[in-house]
Amino acid sequence: MINVGMAGIGFMGMMHYLAYQKVRGAKVRAICEQDPKRLAGDWRTIQGNFGPRGELMDLSGIAKYADLDELIADPGLDMIDICLPPARHAEVAIAALKSGKHVFCEKPIALKAADGKRMVETARQCGKLLMIGHVLPFFPEFNFAYKAIIGGKYGKLRGGHFKRIIADPAWLPDFFNPDKVGGPMLDLHIHDAHFIRLSCGMPRQVQSVGTMRGDVVERFSTQFLFDDPGLIVTAAGGVTAQQGRPFTHAYEIYLEGATLLFDYAGLPKVGDALTPVTVLLEKGKVERPKIGGGDALAPFAAELAEVVRSVSNDTPSPILSGDLARDALALCFKQTESVRKGKPVKIR
Repeated sequence: MINVGMAGIGFMGMMHYLAYQKVRGAKVRAICEQDPKRLAGDWRTIQGNFGPRGELMDLSGIAKYADLDELIADPGLDMIDICLPPARHAEVAIAALKSGKHVFCEKPIALKAADGKRMVETARQCGKLLMIGHVLPFFPEFNFAYKAIIGGKYGKLRGGHFKRIIADPAWLPDFFNPDKVGGPMLDLHIHDAHFIRLSCGMPRQVQSVGTMRGDVVERFSTQFLFDDPGLIVTAAGGVTAQQGRPFTHAYEIYLEGATLLFDYAGLPKVGDALTPVTVLLEKGKVERPKIGGGDALAPFAAELAEVVRSVSNDTPSPILSGDLARDALALCFKQTESVRKGKPVKIR
């Protein structure tokens, strides 16, 4: 049994806590939270843009800390699950790794490339696992696409387009602060950057156009250039000024023998628009595979099951590794650099 200590009980911390209840092989033994009500189990103020709302929780039998150093020093814990604001990821992860704990940390790995590098190097030096919570490949729609790409069922990958757009979250005062959230690149597009890195490899160059808001990208479109000139991958993301589009994500993935389609747009005023996962085959054949879904916690439970497998086998996860998360962060920064400079930017 992997004994877990959780650092931070906000919306994502709550989602992780609930998901642990669905996973064998791991148990939350301690939590750390500075809000005394939440530390006592009153989570009724917690709410996100999907999933369950917070409620009164029975935390009996769980150690409770208001100080992170005390949580990290707890000798009964095997792993620290970090759900703190991104600006604190590096310091807490490094401290936990140095204390002999494995670390599972929410995305992004960090807000600065140097911090992400330090986290990966510290994990390697300490002989502990660093895993970053890029949950997108565990959502049914993206899990189907990922397995189709790596499994070769429809032949070689030839390219794809990814989209992730929201209405400007004016209710988040720090959203465009590069030292606290990082804007659309690090809060939104990093999901697609990670999926592209995972499925396609590391590009050699990016060419992005877009607009800036202060020091971060507001809206953009990117061409990812690979060693294989026949691999055509693009992405678009950012925010819109109009508030009628709280969330949109989509892909169109091109394989030798099929095209995979998926598109979701949350439109509360008129009803959501949805193209479920659809497979276009030869001779006009169209399929709608059964992929499951509907349970907001299921992707997080699947993600945590991957974490449990990695820790139990002491083997880095091929999906959640710190190296992949560091590369996804680098892709975001390179795209920002390309937008700022108005020209292509080399990655390697």
